[in-house]
Amino acid sequence: MSGSARRLRPGRPEPLGATPDAGGVNFALFSRGADRVDLCLFDPVTGAETAQLPLPEFDGGVWHGYLPGTGPGLRYGYRVHGPFAPRRGQRFNPSKLLLDPYARAWTGGFSHDARTLLDPADPDADLLPDIRDSAPAVPKCVVVAESGPAEVPRPGTPWTETVIFEAHAKALTKRHPGVPPARRGTFLGLTSPAILDHLVGLGVTAVELLPLQAFVDEPFLTRKGLTNHWGYNPLGFFVPEPRYAAGTDPLAEARAAVAALHAAGIEVILDVVYNHTGEGDHLGPTLAFKGIDNEGYYRLEPDDPRRYVNHAGCGNTLDMTEPFVLRLCLDSLRYWVETVGVDGFRFDLGVTLARDPESFAPGAAFLDAIRQDPVLRRAKLIAEPWDLGPDGYRLGRFPAPFAEWNDRFRKGVRAFWRGDENAAPELAARLLGSGDLFEGGGRRPWASLNYVTSHDGFTLHDLVSFEKKRNGANLEGNRDGNDHNLSMNCGAEGPTHDPVVQGLRRRQRRNLLCTLLLAQGTPMLLMGDELGRTQGGNNNAYCQDNEASWVDWEGADTAFAAEVAALIALRRRHPVLRRARFMHGRVRSKDGRPNVTWLAPDGTPKRLAHWQDPLCRAFALLLDGDATEEWGDGGERLADDSFLLLFNANPHPARFAPPQGSWRVALDTAHPLDAPERPLADGPLDLAAHGFVLLRSPREG
Repeated sequence: MSGSARRLRPGRPEPLGATPDAGGVNFALFSRGADRVDLCLFDPVTGAETAQLPLPEFDGGVWHGYLPGTGPGLRYGYRVHGPFAPRRGQRFNPSKLLLDPYARAWTGGFSHDARTLLDPADPDADLLPDIRDSAPAVPKCVVVAESGPAEVPRPGTPWTETVIFEAHAKALTKRHPGVPPARRGTFLGLTSPAILDHLVGLGVTAVELLPLQAFVDEPFLTRKGLTNHWGYNPLGFFVPEPRYAAGTDPLAEARAAVAALHAAGIEVILDVVYNHTGEGDHLGPTLAFKGIDNEGYYRLEPDDPRRYVNHAGCGNTLDMTEPFVLRLCLDSLRYWVETVGVDGFRFDLGVTLARDPESFAPGAAFLDAIRQDPVLRRAKLIAEPWDLGPDGYRLGRFPAPFAEWNDRFRKGVRAFWRGDENAAPELAARLLGSGDLFEGGGRRPWASLNYVTSHDGFTLHDLVSFEKKRNGANLEGNRDGNDHNLSMNCGAEGPTHDPVVQGLRRRQRRNLLCTLLLAQGTPMLLMGDELGRTQGGNNNAYCQDNEASWVDWEGADTAFAAEVAALIALRRRHPVLRRARFMHGRVRSKDGRPNVTWLAPDGTPKRLAHWQDPLCRAFALLLDGDATEEWGDGGERLADDSFLLLFNANPHPARFAPPQGSWRVALDTAHPLDAPERPLADGPLDLAAHGFVLLRSPREG
């Protein structure tokens, strides 16, 4: 394997990665601190290493070389030579075969064994170089031809019309009887008419898919016989996860999935993880970045460079102040937009990406680079506005055009419908798009990404069925997951046949989703909530790649899905329920009518004293559709019907006196949400305990 029979030509430092052309393949790898980089070639049949070829040139931190006479399909990896001095932050070790950060495809899997793992019981195991050859235990990179741009027309749904459906590509399709068996749990499962028909019928406009970039299971999970189901442990930022492929070409299948969703009018938002990698902490495996240039890719503790800054809570943190790391992430994002075809991104632990370098900065290099990029600035951009580092909660602080996951909406809605004291004022602020958080900097209500449930926590069914988490299957002694869920069991813990408890649970599910889908902002549903999906009380099912996480289509509550579809359709029909500007109750000069009014149950305007009452659990919100001075893209005024939202979180009925008008009952959570609209009888309205009613007054003319 000396490489004497084959030599590399100088090649080019651009672009990074393995780039084939008519005569061969150019290889370029960033490693500022290396002394030498060997390109390692592997036989595609036997897997044997056939050559180690030193990259001959070093330019501006990039090693590069050109291998003539080869092309797509070539298997390769790198061995990088340099100092092994962990206390100085250097971890070069040519015994470890390393993945190319710019690889477009892998073949083979990871074997977490003695060739890749250090002894977790030895706290100093990383201080001496591990000379065991890891090549047989790690995937090999594969040279692939450029695929060309994704050409299927994009839906281009405006933010004000967006309804997001958070889903897991495998869990959504794995158990669907209408998906061909060979495609279940794969990218191609998303192309099945059975899945597309469900999404279109539900009325969602975008799917937000949990990570599809290739990831690695954490060693502590594999030692317990578990796997990483969610995928928040990335290693291949350009590689569609091979385990989601039905065949041998994950990229082609990922492109096909996006194209099928686009053809159905549904956008694709990809959950991406650029805050850390799957190499873990100082005792974690050396698989790519750690061995290529540990100091160049990661943030290290200034006083102890052996250890990593750990703002993500996963062992390490990528260094976004390093231009080549920033470039890697931006190149990756553009690849997923231009080549795979996705429409946007949700950035996991976004605060970590925007630390400059220690404190969060709205003008951090990562955020500014995206906002000026001609491709990325047009994508839908969603930040998870927190991390585990110091001062890491930054909700409302990201710049336009970012939207943000609004966990205060989640908490406020849960607390109110649980019947907590002092919950009404918080809910009131969230219902109008959280202007107190998002109105600055020219942002709009859609910047508030509203949700009641997400992958991380209870499902909607479990939220109203369990007050205690049941995470025993994770094999962590039920210590993992959040203990403060603001959940309610409605009178019995877990499964029950009590019709009274079951009735209240169904009404609470309706209450929660009505609040979500009728609030200003961008709503996000969790996969399966419309079908009554349960995880058995597990609120941290990240390692449950089994029936606990997969949607049970045969046992699905299809009647409830029809109700949710009717609710989404109502939102779509009425622009007053999804305004593009914040509403503050401003009065129109021509008729003195405010666009929004808060009312006490007796019909009088709600005063400060009402909000200050800790037992305030009943109120109304009047949205005057004819008093909103907004204009559509065609220059038309967005006049609409008026709506009265009545909330009662008390354990007893509440009597409401609606304002004068021709009111009709559009929704009542004591009944199915797809029930026909009916006229409101004269006189006060008695709203059931734990009840919500939506009244509609048709616009005159």
